[in-house]
Amino acid sequence: MLGLAKRIGARFLLTSTSEVYGDPLEHPQKETYWGNVNPIGVRSCYDEGKRTAETLAMDYHRGAGVEVRIARIFNTYGPRMCLDDGRVVSNFVAQAIRKQPLTVYGDGKQTRSFQYVADLVDGLMALMEGEHVGPFNLGNPGEFTMLELAEVVKETIDPSATIEYKENTADDPHKRKPDISKAKDLLNWEPKISLREGLPRMVSDFQNRILNEDEGKGQK
Repeated sequence: MLGLAKRIGARFLLTSTSEVYGDPLEHPQKETYWGNVNPIGVRSCYDEGKRTAETLAMDYHRGAGVEVRIARIFNTYGPRMCLDDGRVVSNFVAQAIRKQPLTVYGDGKQTRSFQYVADLVDGLMALMEGEHVGPFNLGNPGEFTMLELAEVVKETIDPSATIEYKENTADDPHKRKPDISKAKDLLNWEPKISLREGLPRMVSDFQNRILNEDEGKGQK
């Protein structure tokens, strides 16, 4: 794709990830932080793959003058996500709607920051329309533990939902929170939609699809 962008003079967007920071020793994470990644861990194919993609993008930018834009995207949620994609918000929402226990890995004290998809789209458009290469953190600085997220999902869908604890996955980052000062200053962007505002929009979409899924099973 970088070769194609070079040939036709296109502007190239790399949607990178907060996972380039690994299990961070800096909190919140700034773009200048180089990260703390296990290069041979179970998550490293993703973490290092994205880090390598950033390297290639910057090499094409410096060496061949390709106009690149790099966004480091933090956890994002919203309507039309895959019902069973394994991401924590989708998991909790689908489980609560299906009257299943909410699966929390480890003690549930690890934190994540959740941005609504419309905010991310605004950020990506500002990045592509601007003159700054990046990288830019695009995320919502509101920080929640997994247990706090589970409580918000319960309040929104089913207060009687239960929580089931399971063993945590290896190399799971303990904390994740973006410092978005750079995006605020250079892109004039910051997220506007809080988790409590955005989550119900996602829930109504998931409820419709899970209901249709269940009706489909009943007709077979």
